[in-house]
Amino acid sequence: MSNFLNNLKSNLEGKNVKIVFPEGTDPRILTAAVELATTTYVDPIVLGDKEEIQKLAGEENLDLSSLELIDPKVCEYKGELAESFVERRKGKVTHEQADDILNDVNYFGTMLVYTGRAAGLVSGAVHSTPDTVRPALQIIKTKPGVSRTSGVFFMLREDELYVMGDCAINPELNADELAEVAVETAKTAESFDMEPRVALLSFSTRGSAKTEETEKVKLATQYAKEKLPDTPIDGELQFDAAFVPGVAEKKAPGSELEGRANVFVFPSLEAGNIGYKIAQRLGGFEAYGPILQGLNQPVNDLSRGCSKDEVFNLALFTATQALTQNNG
Repeated sequence: MSNFLNNLKSNLEGKNVKIVFPEGTDPRILTAAVELATTTYVDPIVLGDKEEIQKLAGEENLDLSSLELIDPKVCEYKGELAESFVERRKGKVTHEQADDILNDVNYFGTMLVYTGRAAGLVSGAVHSTPDTVRPALQIIKTKPGVSRTSGVFFMLREDELYVMGDCAINPELNADELAEVAVETAKTAESFDMEPRVALLSFSTRGSAKTEETEKVKLATQYAKEKLPDTPIDGELQFDAAFVPGVAEKKAPGSELEGRANVFVFPSLEAGNIGYKIAQRLGGFEAYGPILQGLNQPVNDLSRGCSKDEVFNLALFTATQALTQNNG
């Protein structure tokens, strides 16, 4: 177990942060929730048909006695949630429509977060990213001054820790949007006790190639520096110039990163998704995420290929985000 994960657990000890898991009929989710319920880090709320969940628990030999189980279709306060949903959607749906929409476990779970009955949500083991993110964007929405959510991965190998984004949400970003992602990614890293050193990546370093794509990264770097003047930020940089001190000396002399970046911002989703998966599969890094950033309250998205341990760990990240936002 890395020091980083141990620190997450240590910081969550005794906090019992309420995290909702909409996919209670998935064995990975239910097993992780049962394990979390034995800790004082997270107090899990599991959604789904109770008979199906109890049947699954029997098959998996799981003890549900410590879990809060809610079936959205028969929940006693579903009407209150529907009323809040109508209000939040500013009359775009009727109460009857809201009641039907809240039969969807992701919408129901997101409303638990919005109304303060839970501090965060973890979904995506069964559902697609849009199914997880759409309710969050409609209900929880982005923070003031943030135009969009984005998805980052914490990349961990023993005690090496890096953050990579956006690797999950936005296919294309203009310079303003890319700068915003860089700023939010730096803030995310900082909220997990990292000292961010941010590289905006490209196939060019300091004008070694000049195209529309490289100019976008160069401009985004300027905008990000204006927003976070005290944070080391540089771009446009090739990965080796951002990460290898000897290469940085040659390609980017005088860079404040000095080839020691720990936060990597990709110019497109295509590059980001490929990049983190190469680090994961060839480099042997554990990838935690995507951690969604820019929302008023934490909602995080699992990979449908996730393991039980990944569910457990993403819950720790989500609980940490919730504590950070409450204290911020």
